[in-house]
Amino acid sequence: MRASRLLSLLLLLQTRGRMTATELAEELEVSVRTVYRDVEALSSSGVPVYADRGPAGGYRLLDGYRTRLNGLTAAEASSLFLAGMPGPAAELGLGEVAANAELKLLAALPPEPRSQATMMRERFHLDVPGWYRGADDVPHLAEVAEAVWDQRPLRMRYRRWGRQEVDRVIHPYGLVLKGGSWYMVAAPPGGDPRTYRVSRILAMETLQGRFERPPGFELAEFWQAYAKDFRQKMYTTEAVIRFEPGAESLLEYTLSMPVPMPEPDLDGWRTVTVPIESVRHARWLLLRMGASVEVLAPAELRDLMRQSVADLCKIYQS
Repeated sequence: MRASRLLSLLLLLQTRGRMTATELAEELEVSVRTVYRDVEALSSSGVPVYADRGPAGGYRLLDGYRTRLNGLTAAEASSLFLAGMPGPAAELGLGEVAANAELKLLAALPPEPRSQATMMRERFHLDVPGWYRGADDVPHLAEVAEAVWDQRPLRMRYRRWGRQEVDRVIHPYGLVLKGGSWYMVAAPPGGDPRTYRVSRILAMETLQGRFERPPGFELAEFWQAYAKDFRQKMYTTEAVIRFEPGAESLLEYTLSMPVPMPEPDLDGWRTVTVPIESVRHARWLLLRMGASVEVLAPAELRDLMRQSVADLCKIYQS
């Protein structure tokens, strides 16, 4: 346990540079006193760890010091190959780089981890796009990725949801792959970040100069907050429905969300309240389930379902 913690401490100092004892304690989830003891143990073993005094002080490694750490466990090595998705890497223009990195990692591993890593690649495959839809066509993705990496501003022509085309100058902060679609998180100069679907970029030009990322901006945190806010705005109301026995999986698939399972009534049907985008969108979704579901509320949605069924009867009775 302590050996693993010492290794983690060494990696933290090697990758992040100077860190205070408090920062190390928070990362390692130990007390500051434990950090003091661990730093002393590293120093005693010959690792050049130095303490800088003063308000901006902390622990750091001797400039230029690097350690070769090949102590990957079999599970750790296997997880790296599971995380490497060749499709997205190729879309970003990094397909050859990713393949070369995989070969080098395999060559550096001892026999047992190498064998398990190969088995992982042979037995697991990540297919990002959802069923019944392919990945977006993203001809500008590699150029966007390069601008994100180099912190270069972009001028683009973009098609909004209403098919309106607009021109924008933006600072691209990052890229997110969600459900087979690439999204760019970017902001106009001096503005707040927002998201753009990369497949909707019609034309693009990389501009001269570099921009500075906002202090403290974290892509993962922004996306998590954005996704939560998007979901809350998307589901604006609720519907009360009842569904027949055995339709649980079909209902969850239709609504693309988990559905609560209350106690069934005497006929085996269950009544639940589910969030919906709108009554018209819910009508389109629930009609897929035919007679396996009944809408109880709101009245507007129930009337729409009744009208749709009447229209279907007219079509098929003619």
